Formats: sequence, C-alpha cells, structure tokens
Amino acid sequence: MTDEHKFIQDILDGDKKAFSELIERYKRLVSHIMNKMVKSSDERQDLCQDVFIKVYQNLGEFNRQCKLSSWIGRIAYNTALNHLGKKQAELWDDISPERSMDNLAISSRLLDDEIALEDMAARIREEISKLPSPYNVIIALYHLDEMTYKEIAEITGLPDGTVKSYLFRARQQLREKLASKYQLEDWRE
Repeated sequence: MTDEHKFIQDILDGDKKAFSELIERYKRLVSHIMNKMVKSSDERQDLCQDVFIKVYQNLGEFNRQCKLSSWIGRIAYNTALNHLGKKQAELWDDISPERSMDNLAISSRLLDDEIALEDMAARIREEISKLPSPYNVIIALYHLDEMTYKEIAEITGLPDGTVKSYLFRARQQLREKLASKYQLEDWRE
C-alpha cells in the first residue's frame, strides 16, 4: 500500500487529522481553480468548502489509478462549472501585486523594475481573463499551477491532445491580443 493509499484509508477510517491534512495539501489547488472561474469572493469560499465536502463524501469512490490532486482538481473544476451553469468562465486575478513599501530594502532602480514587472504581469492576467473558457483555465493551470498536460486533462475531462492544442491556441490568442494592444513587434515563447 502506497503512502497516498494509506493516507486515503486513514481518512476513510475516520481520522479527522488526516482529513485536515488533505485540506491543507490541496486548498491552494482548489482556490486557484475557483479564483480563475468564479468572480465573487463569497461564492468562491462557499464553493471551496463544497469541494472538500464532496471530496470527503466521495473519497471511497476515488479511482486510485489517477493522482489524488487530479481527482480533487476535477471536483473543483466541475463544481465551478455547475455553479456557473455554463461552460464559459472568466479567469480572475488571484495574485495580489500589492507589497508593503516598508519591507522593500532595494535600490530605486530595482524597485522600478519590480513595479514594471508587476504592471506587465497585471496586464497579462487581465488579457488572460478575457480569453474564452476553457483556454483561460488551461493556460492558468499549466503556467500558474504548473500542472502537466495529463493532470489538466484529468481535471477538465479533455483528451491530452486537446489540452495541448487549447494551450497552444490560448498562447497564440494571448500573444496576438498583447501585440495589438501594446504594439509589440515580436512575441516569442
């Protein structure tokens, strides 16, 4: 029995500490998916709780051939889609660019560079949010959550090849939007 299987069995046997650990391990993943798909902060919090309730209720049915993270991600993705009532979702900024100026002990040049990078990142996130679903979700899962094609396929229910194709198209659309909006001559991967 692998460590993950033992961990799951402990939860199924009623170990509340193990379930709390499961929440700690996967709350970032669930939050990222919800933050990208659901606009309202209150709704996101409720949906995140719903996801972990569903995980707890259905853990006995978990197919141990896939990764637990992929299975939980799929529950989060489907919960958000069901909440939205459609397959169109927006990517919302879940990374705060705010930083305390008192804690920055760097030269003004480095500060200017950091501000410029944060501004550029905010503009990119804004353009990503305008991409149609599932492009916005796929590009976020791949680049922000650093998931593999296979993990994204398991979460979204799309074939690996489709995930690769959608990611390519998402990058292409993003590149075109940024190039036209900000008059950039050449964007390369």
